[in-house]
Amino acid sequence: MRLSKSVISQSEVSAVTKLLLEDGYLGMGAEVGYFEEEIGSYLGIPASNVVCVNTGTSALHLSVDALLNPGDEVLVPSLTFLSSYQAISGARAVPVSCDVYESTLTIDIEDAEKRITPKTKAIMPVHYAGNPAYLEKVYTFAKKYRLRVIEDAAHAFGCSYNGKKIGSFGDVVCFSFDGIKNITSGEGGAIITSDDRILKIIKDSRLLSIEKDSEKRYSGNRSWDFDVTRQGYRYHMSNIFAAIGRVQLRRLETEFAPKRKQLWLKYLSLLSSNSNIKFIKQDKDASITPHIFPIRIVNGQRSSVKKMLESANVPTGLHYKPNHLLKFYGSGKNKLPVTEMVYTELLTLPLHPELEVSDVEFICSLINNHLKIV
Repeated sequence: MRLSKSVISQSEVSAVTKLLLEDGYLGMGAEVGYFEEEIGSYLGIPASNVVCVNTGTSALHLSVDALLNPGDEVLVPSLTFLSSYQAISGARAVPVSCDVYESTLTIDIEDAEKRITPKTKAIMPVHYAGNPAYLEKVYTFAKKYRLRVIEDAAHAFGCSYNGKKIGSFGDVVCFSFDGIKNITSGEGGAIITSDDRILKIIKDSRLLSIEKDSEKRYSGNRSWDFDVTRQGYRYHMSNIFAAIGRVQLRRLETEFAPKRKQLWLKYLSLLSSNSNIKFIKQDKDASITPHIFPIRIVNGQRSSVKKMLESANVPTGLHYKPNHLLKFYGSGKNKLPVTEMVYTELLTLPLHPELEVSDVEFICSLINNHLKIV
């Protein structure tokens, strides 16, 4: 049994094989352009608003780098993967750790408001476990303080808010397509925005800031006589990654999303009567295709449950160690009481499209029996 895994079929293998044997170019080329077009079509937005890159972390880094200046501050929940923070500090901006709502584990806007300074220029909401909770509240807050919004939607490809797919609206939205996400391109990510100025910067920046090189790459050419006016990075997506991603995108709504939702609902139904377990509350305006399934085990029993499951060969995860506790980001100097409390309770259970309902039933029976709930 696996906690998470890539789900690859012969279709992905055939797409990559065809590219390897017939295309003749494995870097960024036409295949990346096709993937961007298909993501745009899926989201119902122009393909020109989609920029594919080599990782979700790169997507966040390029977005912060394009929007902010060194020393600018970004409000971000501490309960997120390290990449959110590294993307901010890597762009020489400053991550400002914020607490989360206990119910949704997403950024606490009231806490964030207390941390506003003249240097605050952006907010990075993280759609934890695929839940874009209180997103309207985030944008109202951002408008009030004239902040840019960079959505860390690494967990949320295929999710919706108010009936609209994440990425089809908003300021700047960043997806991850790494090996265990809702769709994978092996490694990869994408930035979505309708801001033409930011789009131009990001499209150039992913290719070392060589001006207008993306268009040449799509047609199989390269820039030889060019100019560069700002720092760039080698963050472009390869044709190999795009070939995998295109197949995965076609499988999302027919295979991956229904299975993930089925398993998620089965967990909820089998564990809901257990008073020692708390669930993450789904925003009433959100429709989730869950990327992971974290639960909170209360009354100091998280460690014993984790040990019991692993002794039964059921892997578990801890999503995530709060970033404000890390030495590089303050060693816990600023206290975030809700984040620090839930971190001691969180346990992530297996969830991926190749997991069977019978596996979920087995896992839940172990947990309920261990916690004396039948």
